[in-house]
Amino acid sequence: MTAIAVRGKRERVIAPLVTGQEVVLLVVVAALWLVLWWATPAFLSADSLRPLLIEVAPVALIGVGMTLVIVSAGIDVSVGSGMMVCGVITARLLVEAQVPLVVALLVAIAVGALLGAVNGVLIAWGRVHAIIITFGTLNLFQFVGRQIFGSQTVNGIPSTLDLFGRGDAGRTFGLPHSFLLMAVIAAAVWWYLRQTPGGRHFYAIGGDPVAAELAGVRVRRRVLLAYVVTGALVGLAAVFTIAKGTATLDQSIGSGKELAVIAAVVIGGTSIMGGRGSVLGTVLGALLVQTVASGVTQLGWPSDLSDLFVGVFVIIAVGADLLRERARRAKR
Repeated sequence: MTAIAVRGKRERVIAPLVTGQEVVLLVVVAALWLVLWWATPAFLSADSLRPLLIEVAPVALIGVGMTLVIVSAGIDVSVGSGMMVCGVITARLLVEAQVPLVVALLVAIAVGALLGAVNGVLIAWGRVHAIIITFGTLNLFQFVGRQIFGSQTVNGIPSTLDLFGRGDAGRTFGLPHSFLLMAVIAAAVWWYLRQTPGGRHFYAIGGDPVAAELAGVRVRRRVLLAYVVTGALVGLAAVFTIAKGTATLDQSIGSGKELAVIAAVVIGGTSIMGGRGSVLGTVLGALLVQTVASGVTQLGWPSDLSDLFVGVFVIIAVGADLLRERARRAKR
């Protein structure tokens, strides 16, 4: 049995279900909801919360995959462009080829996984820093997406996508299907990271990839898996994003999404240096980011304030992470 497996077995027994950072985030989100409810009583109505959850779903979903990537000391800034490629392919399949929704959904996931595999292979076997590779593929995927668009928009997207969007067909027990599906996937990945040796390998790689490799971890395969999973979730998130809009898709899909996702992951407590982080924290981080954006809108404040508040949260989260890392090194 390797040292990592032994350590992982011990952590599986003693690790708490939630961390201090997740509790803090939960308190902050709850406090924000109470303040917004006091300021605008309609905030906690079903008609107000459902759009918030629909907006949270794509960011949190990609954030689940991004947590795997960042925990293993990587990053992926190409997810917004990947969403553009997956989105336009899905829309054109539904409109022009009139394929069933399930076929379009599977194609979107497969295309996203393929784009993720491109990143994963270049990073794992090319031994080039992830931000350089994914910044390059960001531009490459954007070019590909524009070529597939052909024009500025895809019109006439069918109502079958309502299954993941607004209206009665898009929710169960009052909750949007996109949010419910995101929660199921997040729970599965949370369990995988915490309860399986394979999941703990991602933390080992982020902590020290050389030591992880010497301990028997197949580092390249794990890195590739992280990017492929992220890509597949980008494909699914693209379908969610199309479903929450109108019958027209334009080239703005995915624009700036990489920043929202990375902000959610970092605010959620995942160390940007790798080795630490949680899926639950990422989901709460995404909920916090969207709550801020929704609150700013409902209070009638300038939308720029949303960027300001999220930026402050990111700085606080990164600062806290650096202080924790410094304290850990001081104890050694």
